[in-house]
Formats: sequence, structure tokens, C-alpha cells
Amino acid sequence: MSIWKPLAVLAALLLFSIHTHAQDKPLKIGITEVPPFVIKTDKGEWQGISIDLWRQVAEDLGRDYEFEPMPFKQLLPAVENGDIDVAVGALTMTADRETRFDFSHPFFQTGLSIAIPPVPQPSLFSTLKALMSWKFLSVILGLAGLLLAVGFALWLVERKRNPEQFGGSASQGIGSSFWWAAVTMTTVGYGDKAPVSLAGRLIALVWMFAGLIMVASFTAAITSSLTVSNLQNQIQGPKDLPGNNIATIANTASEEYLQDHRIRHELYPNLTAALQSTVNGETDAIVYDRALLQYRNQQEGRPLTVLPGVFQQQLYALALPEGSPLRGPVSEKILEVTESPGWQTIVDNYLGAPD
Repeated sequence: MSIWKPLAVLAALLLFSIHTHAQDKPLKIGITEVPPFVIKTDKGEWQGISIDLWRQVAEDLGRDYEFEPMPFKQLLPAVENGDIDVAVGALTMTADRETRFDFSHPFFQTGLSIAIPPVPQPSLFSTLKALMSWKFLSVILGLAGLLLAVGFALWLVERKRNPEQFGGSASQGIGSSFWWAAVTMTTVGYGDKAPVSLAGRLIALVWMFAGLIMVASFTAAITSSLTVSNLQNQIQGPKDLPGNNIATIANTASEEYLQDHRIRHELYPNLTAALQSTVNGETDAIVYDRALLQYRNQQEGRPLTVLPGVFQQQLYALALPEGSPLRGPVSEKILEVTESPGWQTIVDNYLGAPD
């Protein structure tokens, strides 16, 4: 028994030494630049919502750490392999990722949003441009052709029975009939010309009823031409995405959403490139995390309109290797930070105060 007691003391000291050495070793914190959660300043320093959160957590835990910047495609495998102790950024909690590594308690709730090119404001120039569109001109030409056909039919039956109003040369008679068809269709009816033959009056009767339909169709064509230029982008929500070409970022929750809903999309390496594709007309809209989309759009001078509302809600959390002993302490400190009055101030400093 006397031999086992010193061995037990030695083992306890050894475990204590290993634990103390592990505590002294700086934590490896994997980060990927993703404003406004992880931002690299011009001086090479790191800041952002997630960075400020981690600094507070690490301070409360009394742990030293080292940031290890890496591309996003390397970040999650590094967590899964245990190459880093914590991944800090804008990581969405998903069932698939939960099977590969552990998440801390969530610290930010967001969702997907849509950004579209801004709808131009109506102006005199845009109105005139719409009136000169081929769609509008084709309606005018079609209507003129119909008036000419009706006028020609009336001239054929009236030119001998009613030469005072529809006589003269062919061009004069057809011109008078064309005039009569136009004023009859518009229900103006000056009364300066009227058919007298039975066939002519039958044509006039049919044309008066048909004129009501013609006026309604013409009015609809004008309205459509004047408004179509202001309604070129019909995307107003998620239900409007099918049939359009959508920009998003590879290996993200937004790509997964578009794939699941079989929506045609283009993948880009970063949000700036995706945003520029929509600005240039290469894609019809962007689907991405709302907070990131709003921030980048604001930094680029608001070239796009971010539609209100979110869908496919998401939670951001820190990622740790599976079974990491840090998960419990880190989650506890995250709760303390996010429940403190200063947390909303941190968020507002980067995203702006809510309206």
C-alpha cells in the first residue's frame, strides 16, 4: 500500500502538469474575413462582431489565443480535423455540420434575403421611351390596319350609294371611310359622315360594338407600355426566384437553399463578385445572409435594393472540434456576453441601429 500512494500522488501531479500546460498553450482561432463579423483593417488588425465577441469570451476564460486566417473552404475542414480549437466567423448552424463538429451556443439570428437592381423612378423620358417601344408601335400599326380594313369595306358598299360622303377618287373615298371608322371606334361620332346603304349600316353596327373592345384593348396596351419599364424586375420575394438566374456564394446555406428548391443560380467566390454580377445584369438577383448582404451593399454605395424580410432563418455560432472540452465554457460565456447590455451596442456599431 505504501508503494501505491506515492504512485498516485505522482500521477496526480503529472495530470495537473499536463492540464496546466494545456491551459498555458494559446488557442488556435481559425478566422475567415467576412464583414461585418470578421474584418481586417488597413493596419492588419482584426475586428468585427464575431471578433469582439470572441475577445470578450477569451478574456472571461482567461485564455490566450492566436488568430489563424484561412480561406473559408479550409476553415470547416480545419475544425473537423482538430487543426484549430475554435472557428470564429459567420458560421450557420446546420444539421450536416453538427454531425462533423460541435457548435457553441448561437450568438446571432439572421436569415436569407434577396437583393435586386433598384427599380427606376418614372420620368418623362422613360414614359416617352416606353411609348416608342416596339410593343406599343405594333399595337398602333395593328389598329391602323384594322381601321383601314373597316374603312375599305365601308367604302366599297357606300361609294355609289353615298358619293357625297364617300365618293371622289379612291384615295379620297378610303380616307373618308378611314376617318369614319376612327371616330366611330372612339365613340366620338362627329356625325359628319354616316352610311346610308343597308350593308353599310350593318358594317357600322358591327363596328360600333367592336369599337368598344378596340378602345379597351388600346387603353390596356398604352398602360402596359407605360408601366412595363418600371416592372422589369418582378422579384419581390422567394416565390419569385424560380425562372430567374440568382447569384450566391459557393458552399453556403444560400447555395443549399437554391439547390433544394431547384432554382437556377451562379456561384461566385465572394459577395463582392456576386453583387457586381447583379449590378452588371449578368444575374437577376442575389440570395445571401441578410446581415452580410446589407453590410456589403452599404459599403459598395447601395447599388442594389435589399428587399425587406428574411426567409430560411439561420443561427450563427462558433465551431469547435467534436467533443472539445471548450464547448461548455465557451457557450456559457457567449450567453453572458449576448445577454449583457453592451452586446446590442457592439452589433449596432457594425450594422447600424435598427430603424
